[in-house]
Amino acid sequence: MQQQNSNGDEGVDVLENRPFEHDVFGRGQYTFKVYRFQSKAPAWLKTFAPADALVMHEEAWNSYPRCKTVSNTFIDLFLQCPYFTKFSLTIETVHKADNGRSDNVHNLSEEQLAARQVEVLDIASTARDYWSYAIASNNVDFSKFKSKRTGRGPLSEGWQDRCNPVMTAYKLVTIDAPYWGFGYRLEQALLAGERALFLESHRNCFGWIDEWFGMTMQQIREIEQQSGSSLNE
Repeated sequence: MQQQNSNGDEGVDVLENRPFEHDVFGRGQYTFKVYRFQSKAPAWLKTFAPADALVMHEEAWNSYPRCKTVSNTFIDLFLQCPYFTKFSLTIETVHKADNGRSDNVHNLSEEQLAARQVEVLDIASTARDYWSYAIASNNVDFSKFKSKRTGRGPLSEGWQDRCNPVMTAYKLVTIDAPYWGFGYRLEQALLAGERALFLESHRNCFGWIDEWFGMTMQQIREIEQQSGSSLNE
């Protein structure tokens, strides 16, 4: 997906990709990336700053079945416009071998649960919006798709209750843009973008299963290194 969305003007820079050890996450892979997708930013946001200022710095700690991503979004915009100094976007993921029926896998407090809004995203859904097309949409029809290597699929209505194995990625998205006048609008735009990104990345994960199924971690790391070098070039 990074390669599909990268060209001479926009795309992803992989600055770090290395193993890590953490007291909470244990062992995993740390990445630090810079995203430049100025053309995909909402037109109203571009009125606050030049297009070349709209970038995102992302740190990620991937330690399956848990991972955490922290983004300093529009960080260059912060530097050019001091007004944009308070912003946070954090994504915490827990993967579970179930059909999405587990509750509070992130162990939220009562106060957090009261504020939480739950959305169920189905990779077999055909619904599309602006962000789906902006990110680039996977055109695979999962109601007809069947993996040649694993025999998994197709995903007809209610597939979550019939498929085995099945897995859910529980994502906790915490976002705060305390800007008077447009903070809520910015939060909603970013949530919509993340929603489309979650759908597209997991659709690709299943749609490309015959390309990666059975790979060793060493093979995956080699592909990541090759991809990172290609993107940076």
